Parts: sequence; C-alpha cells; structure tokens
Amino acid sequence: MTRENGRSSEAADYIASLADELAQLAKSHNLDALAYILDMARLEADQIAKRWAGETPPDSRGAN
Repeated sequence: MTRENGRSSEAADYIASLADELAQLAKSHNLDALAYILDMARLEADQIAKRWAGETPPDSRGAN
C-alpha cells in the first residue's frame, strides 16, 4: 500500500464513521430517507476503504 492509498483509506474510514453517526441521528428523528442515503454513503465509504487497503470485500470483486 502506498502512502497516498493509506491516507485515502483513512479518509474513507473516517467518512464511513461520520456517515454512520449521522444515519443514527437521522433514524432517531424518523428521517428515514435521509437515514437510508447516509447508510448507503457509509457502505460505499467502507468498500472504498477496504479496496484502498487491499482488502477487497467479496461482494465488490471487479468494481472500481
């Protein structure tokens, strides 16, 4: 893993964490559509972090 990939992975991890917190907040206020979008952002950020860290999840093989 290059230094740049490591930073990108860390950024994606951080974004996933923030999106998770925001999704929980949205759910607690019955903002269902917003919670869904934030959950999707969290999932995408998790996949990107794993891809940049060289840990491609099985369900995203072949994805960019």
